Amino acid sequence: MLLKEQKIILFTDVCCLVLLLVFLLSLPSKLFRSPSSYVLEASNGELLSAAIARDGQWRFPVADSVPEKFAQCIVAFEDKRFYQHPGIDILAMGRAMRQNFKARTVVSGGSTLTMQVIRLSRRESRTIGQKLIEMVLALRLELGHSKNDILKLYAANAPFGSNVVGLEAASWRYFGRGPEALSWGEMATLAVLPNSPALVHPGKNSARLIKKRNDLLDKLAVLGTIDQATANLSKLEPIPGKPQALPQYAPHLLNRFKSEQASLKNKGTRISSTLDYDLQLKLNALLKRYNNRYRANDINNIAALVLDVKKGTVLSYVGNIYQPENKELESHVDMIRAARSPGSTLKPLLYASMLNDGFILPRTLIPDVPTQIGGYSPQNYDLGYDGAIPADRALSRSLNIPPVKMLQTYKYQRFYDKLKKLGFSTLNRPADHYGLSLILGGSEVTMWDLARTYMGMARTLNHFNDYKGRYNPHDYDEPLYINARRDTRYDGDETQVNSVFDHGSIWNAFNAMEELMRPGEEGLWEQFSSSQRLAWKTGTSFGFRDAWAVGLNPDYVVCVWVGNADGEGRPGLTGIDAAAPVLFDIFKQLPAGKWFRTPKNKLKKMRVCRQSGYKAGEYCGDVLEELVSPAGEKTVLCPYHKLVHLDRTGTYRVTDACEAPAEMQHRAWFILPPAMEYYYKIKNSDYKVLPPFKPGCGDVGSNYVMEMIYPKNNASIYVPLELDGSRGKVVLNATHRDADIKIYWHIDGAYVATTKNYHQLAVSPAPGKHTLTLVDENGERLVQTFTILDKEKN
Repeated sequence: MLLKEQKIILFTDVCCLVLLLVFLLSLPSKLFRSPSSYVLEASNGELLSAAIARDGQWRFPVADSVPEKFAQCIVAFEDKRFYQHPGIDILAMGRAMRQNFKARTVVSGGSTLTMQVIRLSRRESRTIGQKLIEMVLALRLELGHSKNDILKLYAANAPFGSNVVGLEAASWRYFGRGPEALSWGEMATLAVLPNSPALVHPGKNSARLIKKRNDLLDKLAVLGTIDQATANLSKLEPIPGKPQALPQYAPHLLNRFKSEQASLKNKGTRISSTLDYDLQLKLNALLKRYNNRYRANDINNIAALVLDVKKGTVLSYVGNIYQPENKELESHVDMIRAARSPGSTLKPLLYASMLNDGFILPRTLIPDVPTQIGGYSPQNYDLGYDGAIPADRALSRSLNIPPVKMLQTYKYQRFYDKLKKLGFSTLNRPADHYGLSLILGGSEVTMWDLARTYMGMARTLNHFNDYKGRYNPHDYDEPLYINARRDTRYDGDETQVNSVFDHGSIWNAFNAMEELMRPGEEGLWEQFSSSQRLAWKTGTSFGFRDAWAVGLNPDYVVCVWVGNADGEGRPGLTGIDAAAPVLFDIFKQLPAGKWFRTPKNKLKKMRVCRQSGYKAGEYCGDVLEELVSPAGEKTVLCPYHKLVHLDRTGTYRVTDACEAPAEMQHRAWFILPPAMEYYYKIKNSDYKVLPPFKPGCGDVGSNYVMEMIYPKNNASIYVPLELDGSRGKVVLNATHRDADIKIYWHIDGAYVATTKNYHQLAVSPAPGKHTLTLVDENGERLVQTFTILDKEKN
């Protein structure tokens, strides 16, 4: 008998244990698995953008807290003993049973808020069995969750009519603002909606909705939550009508996060971004105004990106003018992520690269003459030539030929590798595919990569004293747009001896970029105390398809793009006219700051030739001291200052073959090659040409007196046909150091003509390869070849 009782007790214990385990494990680890809307918030918590959930519902993620007004309204309306019962209200259930029995229909449910949370999560038919299961699960939910957690689950998942789920979505859809900003009347309106959302919601059965709201307000007054005066005033508030559209202040950044969510390891759909709410709205309005103006010229799209240099974060992200109602404008395209031709915006990177690697000094003279390299003929925007121009001046004027000459010296393969190190993600073809056109927009870049690179340079220069002379590779990290601080504790251990650019090269590059003339200010902007010091650069792609402007100071980087998302070019679409004004208007919205500190311990004083910008040689008479990168020591001595020998009067050049050395004057002279001199002396009136040789004392055989300007050696030339069908002519152009000398022209060994002073000749050679021979009066010869292309064959 005892054994039998023990078995019964054991069986009973096992059953109880099983029931306990079933009870404890009955609640899923995640009650609600419905997809939620993507929600983007500014750094201050304000809503910037939201996207509807995958199932077509407006359902925001569970909020961190429930507004106190909603908690008081919903408890008063749905479950007045919510804070006292364990999930089941026996009194409420008894009352409901009596009312339903008397009415012979269901007039009251008796469900607690906890039971309603369970019901919302299960979405099953309301049978007696299901009701019992809800009661058990409600007890289990109360066991593991606080009352506040249960309220949050209810507020996030209760139906509010139509396709609106959850308090936060309902607040934005019906009132156009967050629930924290709602009045008592507005909150009471929302509190009564989940009771019968299919029958009563804004836009449907308004009279019933108003009555339910007013009854709740009276109840709150009776409970002492609000006074009767507040209740009466709240009753006068209108109820919302048609649902409102949610804010779309940063839709392109929201879409970017959706596409990058997996790589960012961010599981939630609510993003607390680094964006400045006020700045984002200001830029939206600013770009909209410019877009309205540019649309008159069929320029439909504009984008802007603002980065915080010191924090390495995104302050504003306007990927395009957002006009989804007009599909032709393609405003859904995020131009910050789009690969486009950068125009001239990479030129400062080449300038800094050559400074960093010891190829040039900041003001080194660069040739600016007609150039043809393997069939490639770059042209300056103004179609003119300076002959020779300081590198920093070539950058500030955004000339095209000098940077091509610089890249030819630096090698496009080396520059391509530099851009890859900087993280330009769109260089997906070999360096040979781009060639020298790489510096004039022959590749594609994204605004994101361009702004990130300039931000990295600014961060490096800001940190020149922080790492004991070393460089932090994290300075070039991706900008952060989600509020999550990077762990910087080990940065000191990760520093490097070298970087892509050294501090001195960046400092010189930014100073050169500062010298650009600002639009509409005719170079006088420095005289206005309100003007900010900025390093900036514009760019215009081939065919006027893209207009760029990028600007920076120690605090901010701003990048602007203007154009058409479909790639259509428009006359007048240039960086200086379309993008630069936007750039400077954006900087007016930002706090003014100081300029970069001079990294004196990262710079070296060097004696530089004032005329040539090269390291001063023994024949450089006018020398100045300049702060340059230590790599400047590797540059060559000035090649343009030479010692010349003149006769006793200083009128003629002589040699020891015709003048006794004791009778000579020896002078240092600034001498440019003939082609450079040809254009340089036109724009530089103080340039002194070399005196001619004394008669009978020529420097025959030096081959330094005559040069072809066009065509260059081995050039290929296409000569178009005239209107009458005859072959057109090509104009040959040469220069000679002696302006009064005669040049005799020969093509394929046959004499053609003689020129004096201006050595230009219009000829019409037959298709094929030709040899051009020039002979001056002194017997100096210049021989080179060119090819006339045949239209039918080529």
